[in-house]
Amino acid sequence: MKLTLAIAVSVLALSPAFAQAPGGPPPKAGPMSQQPPPAPKPTEAQVQKVVQTISADKTKMDAYCKLAKLQQQMGALDEKKDMNKIQALGQQADAEAQKLGSDFEKMMDGLEQVDENSPEGKKFAAILGGLDSKCK
Repeated sequence: MKLTLAIAVSVLALSPAFAQAPGGPPPKAGPMSQQPPPAPKPTEAQVQKVVQTISADKTKMDAYCKLAKLQQQMGALDEKKDMNKIQALGQQADAEAQKLGSDFEKMMDGLEQVDENSPEGKKFAAILGGLDSKCK
């Protein structure tokens, strides 16, 4: 589960980079370009609500399971440093993540603020593990 959570956070954090067309103009740097503030850390209740929402919707549950499989494939490719395949899978993963809704995306962005080895991180991983257990 820890690997799934870490990869999910990585995929969602990197997905804007995957969306940029190759050869497109690089982002403009300057005094007006600033990084957006980090997403707020989700509460346990928010994570539970997202998990319940996904669990109750067959389409979202299917998208979550596809996302989990893509993340596993990306994890295996990461060890081989195959960036082209990782990028292609990242685009597919981004499409599946979008099917899960903005609450899921906000939650995953916020989980970047949580140390996965902390008691809080382990609690969130256990809650999200409920979704993983429903995937075939």
